[in-house]
Amino acid sequence: MIDLQPFDARDFRDVLGTFATGVTVITTITAAGKKLGSTVSSFNSVSLDPPLVLFSMARSANSFEGWQEARGFAVNILAEEQVEISNRFARPLAEKWGTLPIGSGAACRFPLIPGALAAMECVHYANYDGGDHLILVGRVVSISRHPASRRPLVFHGGRYRILDDEERISTPREADVWLHGW
Repeated sequence: MIDLQPFDARDFRDVLGTFATGVTVITTITAAGKKLGSTVSSFNSVSLDPPLVLFSMARSANSFEGWQEARGFAVNILAEEQVEISNRFARPLAEKWGTLPIGSGAACRFPLIPGALAAMECVHYANYDGGDHLILVGRVVSISRHPASRRPLVFHGGRYRILDDEERISTPREADVWLHGW
């Protein structure tokens, strides 16, 4: 029998914060031509064949209706030096785009963040109810990677962290066969 311990929303958030994640800015353009962008750490791969990824959007977000109707999106994986961009796109109701020179994806023309480690353009695949969030799944149709080798922006315990690129932990030799679902 499992011994269930009571917890509140803060306890749950704190536990989720023990899981280190990368930081992304998800972008799209609405049918009316408005650019949307949001900092998201709740991003995951779903499938290699077909290539699917997902992220979740809070139903309380001011731009929720636009995301709910999005025909697709771009996932911009941020580099360590892009904290300001992460902060900019994390703020509700702020002017997120300003003078930021935005690129445009080759496949779907979704906004791309300059200098991101990598970007994926995705067409809408499915949306699912996720409680107080909507889970958006996209089929990846285009990928790009920044040529420079830099470190990713990492979030853990409610703050940005530095990934130590110098100290390595031994990885099992057979890890290359665990491509998905490690």
